[in-house]
Amino acid sequence: MEKIKQNAFVKKVGFNRIILVAVMLLMYLAFGAMTGGKFFTVSRLMNIFNYVYFLGFLALGVTFVIATGGIDFSIGPVMFCCALVSGYSFYNHGVPMGLALVLCILVGLLFGVWNGYLVAYVKIPPFIVSMASMNMAKGIAAVFTKTQSVSWPQSSEPAGWYRTFVKSGSFPTGIVLFLAVAVICAIILNKTKAGRYILCLGSNSEAVRLSGVDVKKWTMLAYTICGILVGIAAIFYVGAYTTVQPGYGDQYNNEAIACCVMGGTSMAGGIASIAGTVIGTLIISLLQQGILALGFSKDYQFIITGFIVIGAVYADVSARRRKN
Repeated sequence: MEKIKQNAFVKKVGFNRIILVAVMLLMYLAFGAMTGGKFFTVSRLMNIFNYVYFLGFLALGVTFVIATGGIDFSIGPVMFCCALVSGYSFYNHGVPMGLALVLCILVGLLFGVWNGYLVAYVKIPPFIVSMASMNMAKGIAAVFTKTQSVSWPQSSEPAGWYRTFVKSGSFPTGIVLFLAVAVICAIILNKTKAGRYILCLGSNSEAVRLSGVDVKKWTMLAYTICGILVGIAAIFYVGAYTTVQPGYGDQYNNEAIACCVMGGTSMAGGIASIAGTVIGTLIISLLQQGILALGFSKDYQFIITGFIVIGAVYADVSARRRKN
């Protein structure tokens, strides 16, 4: 095993990432075998991609937050709030679709700035801030829409042009855009000063502060990036699923966090992998569709996702203990 880990290719790609890809492929084959090959269809693959788009953007966003040693449990409800506020504005206030999409991202940005400010400058614990923002997002969406659900335009309607972000004809343009954004996130996190400071905050924020770095600014930036990506996630959610209802979104918090920790992002902060988050997103999305294909309810996915989070965090804690 050690010889394999020391292989030049394995070291460059990452042993854990190779294992995750192998697990993903085995899961795909296993679901195909258990469904008599019915899982190997284009429509099923498109369903997996539809789930990847919005969940992937949520996971990319929360990766930046977790890298600082923080957490954000408001991302799912905030995503729904973005979609509801902008969709309701389109239908009931005559906002053009282009501006509605911008508004979608702006709402996410505002929540990101709000969360970042409270954590970085007011010094409220991230857990408390995210719990408060989760309830605020649900409340704002319900009040703004008068508790009504919002159905975004279909691709056959003139205003449905935004759906080409998800699928153009039979081509899944969404996966290309998601991977492109993932590459940008990886560059920010690994190749820029902002990314290095964000990772350093998770390793030892006090040492970073004593070295003269503005800890507050970089902490707030991480939450702001998360907010922008949550707004983008909302666009891809309505592009894939159309209808949004107030009061929902909680279920996607744990799934997005599971994508991160499974991919190698440490819950203690300081270690993050965008590539790992992408692979984790594919695995969780594959799991979701596999469970539905086998005839089980999504409740089983929640159980399995919970075990995945516990297992990934336990592995991370054990690795840190061995290293120390």
